[in-house]
Amino acid sequence: MPKMIFVNLPVTDLSRSTKFYEAVGGTRNPQFSDDTASCMVFSETIFAMLLTHEKYSSFTARPIADAHKTSQFLIAVSADSRDEVDAVVGRAGSAGGKADPNPSQDYGFMYGRSFEDPDGHVWEVTWMDPAAVAGGEAGAGQG
Repeated sequence: MPKMIFVNLPVTDLSRSTKFYEAVGGTRNPQFSDDTASCMVFSETIFAMLLTHEKYSSFTARPIADAHKTSQFLIAVSADSRDEVDAVVGRAGSAGGKADPNPSQDYGFMYGRSFEDPDGHVWEVTWMDPAAVAGGEAGAGQG
């Protein structure tokens, strides 16, 4: 069985966040969702657990950071094309997030942009030329 990742995110408005993540391509799994959490499925191995602050606090004694003011991590996901990168970031901006809170990256063989969700969590969406991933020369020396 492949390894799976569950990104746990504290959110201030579960309904708003669920709608936002549906707009950027997630599907809510009702089996693992309730009035304190939404399990958003992005692939067979990538999930975002949107948790109310109360629910999130049951997993840690540390205070919840204000992601609008601090950065603790950047979540990066792959895309199948440059167009998909642009589409996801565009949908995020239209759904109440912020498109491109960080500079975009274009190295020819790799292209990435980012978006910020309504709670300030930053996601990077990146496409890489399959030949570059395989160790080919695509894009070598560009940037």
